[in-house]
Amino acid sequence: MGDLPGYKGASLRFLEEAGAAVGDVLEVRTSWGTVTGTLVPRYLDADGEHVVLKLRSGYNVGLSLEELVDAKVAAKGEKPTFSPPPPPKPAPGLPKVLLIGTGGTIASRVDYRTGAVRPAVTSDELYSLVPELSQVARVEPEIMFDILSENITPAHWAKLARRVYRAVKEGVDGVVITHGTDTLGYTAAGLSFALGGVPVPVVLVGAQRSPDRPSSDAPLNLLAAVSIAGSAKFSGVYVAMHLGESDDKVALHRGTRVRKNHTSRRDAFESVGVPLAAVWGRNGLEHVADGLPPRGGEFKPAPRFDGGAALLKFYPSMPGALVRAARRSGSKIIVVEGTGLGHVSKEVARELRLFVRSGGIACMTSQCGRGRLDLNVYDTGRDLLRMGVVPLEDMLAETALAKAMWVLGTGARGERAKELMLKDLAGETTTRTFPG
Repeated sequence: MGDLPGYKGASLRFLEEAGAAVGDVLEVRTSWGTVTGTLVPRYLDADGEHVVLKLRSGYNVGLSLEELVDAKVAAKGEKPTFSPPPPPKPAPGLPKVLLIGTGGTIASRVDYRTGAVRPAVTSDELYSLVPELSQVARVEPEIMFDILSENITPAHWAKLARRVYRAVKEGVDGVVITHGTDTLGYTAAGLSFALGGVPVPVVLVGAQRSPDRPSSDAPLNLLAAVSIAGSAKFSGVYVAMHLGESDDKVALHRGTRVRKNHTSRRDAFESVGVPLAAVWGRNGLEHVADGLPPRGGEFKPAPRFDGGAALLKFYPSMPGALVRAARRSGSKIIVVEGTGLGHVSKEVARELRLFVRSGGIACMTSQCGRGRLDLNVYDTGRDLLRMGVVPLEDMLAETALAKAMWVLGTGARGERAKELMLKDLAGETTTRTFPG
């Protein structure tokens, strides 16, 4: 078992007969052809009916023993290891950029103990892996967290905001934060509120494919993010991710108007309801939208969040008990993703009325993603208005949740909290819906 961790039963016997060990290159004959790849371990609790190979393309493939004929070792190998090259020396006179690492796919590679993707590459290693960074900025890498994005909480947002504030006071020209893509939009929104008036660009960046894969989007995204953070003439919180499936352009999205709309494409992120903030090419910024805040100005950070907010997505037959559960769990603000113009069923509406009467704040967004709420069109909407539900125009639901947590973090309650939820603080709502 020492050379074949994770394999057991029939799969273990199959590999032992071939004299294989993890890290070896195997030629495996199947009922439909021959597959060549590096043998990788399996999870310790995996079944004993499959063999997993890492192909030259970077993808892993699981082969069922029912289809396998035999296997032979094409080349003996060692378990893959990673030794980063020394960081390149930056050119003199370049802007200074703080590179904060939090984990995620952009800072991941395949874990050959389990065959899974895990956070492994430090910010310093990322810097080494993208030597072009030395031509655009003096990068100061720093690891703050080493976690996958589903484990990031508002407490992490507050720590990030405080670190950005210190970096600005220390004189950096920009900040880049590497982050997993799954909750990147939430963090970008939270920081947009916590870093009100930030005088430099703060660019969150992720990757859909880990740096050890030939198709990785990590190097280009990181290069664009550092270049923008150091040299752009505007300020604010943004997200930098691939524009299209080619390797030549990166889109810059406003932190409160961005959403991940695909599970795996490299251009998964879209600006919703607004045009792109900017487009970056390998020669620098090619397009910048009008109206972005310039560098400088009065910085009024408020890096505090209160997790007492909930996000509920309405669906047919949704029980009102879900609203009651949110209230009983301590939620002071409930953001609802209603249908169409902002509607929910009579049962859910009754529970929202009780929530409001108990002192809670119920806010309505639309699960359509694009377009605006209008609670004045149908009776259902007008009833929600009369009971005190707060319509959030075209604000994205995840942005509304992050804003609610920030509003509660400021200590605002009651009418003051409603006022803040309705006030456009960081471009989260628009006066005119963008056709896209």
